[in-house]
Amino acid sequence: MALLAIQSVLVLLVICSAIFYVMIGVVVRQFAQECHQSYPMVDPGGVSLLIPVRGLDEDAATNWHSFCQQNHPQYEVIFGVMEPDDLAVPTLQELLNSYDHVRLIYCLEIHGINYQISNLMHLLDAARYETIVFADSDIRVTPDYLTSVTTPLQLPEIGLVTCGYMDHHPRFLGAALASLNRCVEFLPAFLLGRALDGGLRFALGPTIATRKEVVRAWGGLEQVVNRIGSDFHMGRLARSAGFRVELSGYILDNCCGRESVPQVLQRELRWARTIRLNRGAQYYGLGATFGLIYGGLLLLTTGLAPWSVLLVFVLYSLRVAQAGVAIHTFRCPGLYPWLWALPLRDVLSFGVWLAGAWGQRVYWRGRWLVIQPGGTLQAS
Repeated sequence: MALLAIQSVLVLLVICSAIFYVMIGVVVRQFAQECHQSYPMVDPGGVSLLIPVRGLDEDAATNWHSFCQQNHPQYEVIFGVMEPDDLAVPTLQELLNSYDHVRLIYCLEIHGINYQISNLMHLLDAARYETIVFADSDIRVTPDYLTSVTTPLQLPEIGLVTCGYMDHHPRFLGAALASLNRCVEFLPAFLLGRALDGGLRFALGPTIATRKEVVRAWGGLEQVVNRIGSDFHMGRLARSAGFRVELSGYILDNCCGRESVPQVLQRELRWARTIRLNRGAQYYGLGATFGLIYGGLLLLTTGLAPWSVLLVFVLYSLRVAQAGVAIHTFRCPGLYPWLWALPLRDVLSFGVWLAGAWGQRVYWRGRWLVIQPGGTLQAS
């Protein structure tokens, strides 16, 4: 009887996972249709692109040059570092020598525990234009990036635009696993959350395009300088201030370089604990979506009974199809050769979810921090 009960629970979880795969496949396809939406074209005005920097990531020079080569008619790029001897400074100085519209700000005064937001506070004060874009330093963009992410802001009801991101052409296993997570798991779940919430109520950090008036309306960056998941909270605050949050059809290229699997998992554990402490009970609902794990356990408990093999085959086919839809929609053909790693990705994601279900300490850019309920940070 106990074995039958276990098998029944596993069958239920497999079915729940199959439904989940279909649902996220549907919302991803809907997103593909949304990407063709056009916005009224008026005078785009100037844009301030604000990029906090700490250290020198792999391919940093290439990434930063891409920010400086936009086809937008009027824009500035402002980089910010916390320390004059930061390893990134020589490379940034080369950019200053190459482009007239680039500035470097030394963000020496620390405003809070979240150093990235502390940097952005300095950069925001220095920004010349009303339209601003907060961008992570480890992404690579195409010349139409600024125009793509700021055009929706011409509608006054839209207060914030954010973007999905992933490594479009991973070269190593760690990068491939990170990109599979973002492409076939995280961003599809993000879109499902948007559908269930009736619109976006949070944002993604690698790019947040907004206006100074919107930042003032939500109370300024001071509201998020002591929080982890600042992107989540900026989207929530913009929505609470009466503005719409939009997901751009522009998918960022976030090169993961030679990141090892442990490094990838350490970052994902930080994200998992951040999501749990920001989203509450919804985090635990994700436990019903790890179909390949439950399918494998079902095969073991049934001794490879033909009905269970058929059920798991259907489940795996749905998973691969859903992954294929995501890879195609998000224009990441470089992930197709890594589809063999999808079962490994699911096993690692299940382990990260379990580890993220408790604990509050995270490792973030060389520091151990403690996340309080609601996302407030404290030094460990």
